[in-house]
Amino acid sequence: MINDRWRCFLLTLFLLLAAGLAAPLAASEAAGSAIAPTEGVIKLFNGRDLEGLYTYFRDTKYEDPKKVVTVHDGLLHITGDGLGGVSTRDAYRDYHMICEFRWGERAWGGRADRAKDSGVLVHAQGPEGAYAGIWMESIEAQIIQGGTGDFIVVRGNGQVQPQLTAEVTKDRDGEYVWRAGGEKKVFTSGRVNWVGRDPDWKDAIDFRGKNDVESPGNQWTRMEVICRGDRITVLVNCVKVNEAFDVHPSEGKLTIQSELAEILVRRWELWPLGKAPADPPPGGGKPGNGR
Repeated sequence: MINDRWRCFLLTLFLLLAAGLAAPLAASEAAGSAIAPTEGVIKLFNGRDLEGLYTYFRDTKYEDPKKVVTVHDGLLHITGDGLGGVSTRDAYRDYHMICEFRWGERAWGGRADRAKDSGVLVHAQGPEGAYAGIWMESIEAQIIQGGTGDFIVVRGNGQVQPQLTAEVTKDRDGEYVWRAGGEKKVFTSGRVNWVGRDPDWKDAIDFRGKNDVESPGNQWTRMEVICRGDRITVLVNCVKVNEAFDVHPSEGKLTIQSELAEILVRRWELWPLGKAPADPPPGGGKPGNGR
């Protein structure tokens, strides 16, 4: 016979374990402070499985019944058939992120005839779904055809209240574009366009601007996000395209978004600051500055 004390203990243990499995966010936050890579590379995606990662979607939460996120042939495959993404279980700070991606063929719903869209969220904190029931509050390094390298402040209904400051100018349409030495402006929402974004950008499938540095078609593109304290620098195919400072928060999880477009990732890793390899850009061309 199990007495009342043991029954209570076992019930409490079961509830604690269930809560830990159902809420990776809470478990990770309780685990300790953000990790800064110091010795060598941290492979967020190991090429084999989702170890160290988890998924979250607006409609199915921590479940993925449609297999939106899978691993095969050494690739992290996100079909895009749902709004959400795949996130790190741990939080990180002070790193040089490298993410190599290419577009798939499929798009879904309202984006079937629009520019293919995704993004990498950095410094993600707070509850899942704080922004529109989908993502954590964070700073987004945008991945979208014609706009890869934009910043978006992902501020929702949580208590994180992300923001950044950037040096900007206005383009022909009054949109803010990053320009070193420009007016310093604080952003608590909205977007800072990357320096070469075409003012004639249209939300149309396979859009490509005249100055785009993202690789064309389904070729591989490398995005680098360098987080040094409260400063973030973004490079696309080794070209510096955007920069922000006085960024809040300055640490957190990372998420690759599922945003109704198919995207494949072959490399997602964090390097210690100043130690990332200077590989040639995967889509061709010559490395730029900004390291």
